[in-house]
Amino acid sequence: MLEVRGIGKSFGGFVAVDDVSFEVAERQIAAVIGPNGAGKSTLFNLLTGHLRPTAGQVLLAGRDITGTPPYAICRLGIGRSFQRTNIFPRLTVFENLQAALLSHHGRGRDFWSRSETLYRDETDALLGSIGLAQHEDAVAGTLSYGNQKQLELGLALASDPKILLLDEPTAGMSASETHDTIRLLERIAEARSLTLLFTEHDMEVVFSIAQKIAVLHQGRLIADGSPESVRANPEVRRIYLGERT
Repeated sequence: MLEVRGIGKSFGGFVAVDDVSFEVAERQIAAVIGPNGAGKSTLFNLLTGHLRPTAGQVLLAGRDITGTPPYAICRLGIGRSFQRTNIFPRLTVFENLQAALLSHHGRGRDFWSRSETLYRDETDALLGSIGLAQHEDAVAGTLSYGNQKQLELGLALASDPKILLLDEPTAGMSASETHDTIRLLERIAEARSLTLLFTEHDMEVVFSIAQKIAVLHQGRLIADGSPESVRANPEVRRIYLGERT
C-alpha cells in the first residue's frame, strides 16, 4: 500500500530524516517508534505532503506521490490525524463530521443547499463507528480529551482513506482511554479494511497492536520488521527501550 524509498529531509545543515526506506502492506497495522527528535513527525509530514523531501520517493499503491500537495494526497487515499487535536471546537460533534463529509464530497462551497440536510445518514454511521453517537449534540470543545481524539479520528475517516496515518493517537490519554482507543482502532481497521501507520511512545500500545515496527534514531532507520525481531534487536534495546546489551 505504501512504499518509502530513500526519503530524506534536511533543514539547512541539519538532517532530520536520512535515507529512510520501508513498506507497509495493504491492511497492515504498522508503527514508527523512536525517541523524541528521532524524525517521526517529520517523516509523517513528508508522507502527507506537508513537507517536500530533499531526497527519495513516496509511493501509494505503486503511484509516485512525492511532493504532492496535502489536499491532493488526501483525495488519493491518505488520511491523517495529528499530535494535537484538530477539530472544530465550536461546532457540535455531528456538525464536525458532517462538515468533513461535505468537504470530501465536494460540497464545501455549495452555497445554495441547506447543509444540515446533507449526508445525515453517513454522518450517523460515522458517529456510530467511532463510538460518539451519544455525544452527537455536544459542542466538540467541551468533550473529554479522549473523546476529542475519537472525533478527530472520525474527521480523518470522513475522507474514506485507504491508509490512515496517526501521529501519537493515545498521547495524553488515561490508561482506560488508551485501552479503548486501541480497541477502537482495531475494530475500525478490520471493518473498513484499512491500512494503519502510527507513531507512538507507549511501548505497551505499540507491541499490543502493531504487526510491523520501524524504528528511527536521529533520522535514520535502525530496525524494521516484526515486533518480535524489533524487540530482540540489540541496537533498539540499547537506544530506545533502555535495556543493556
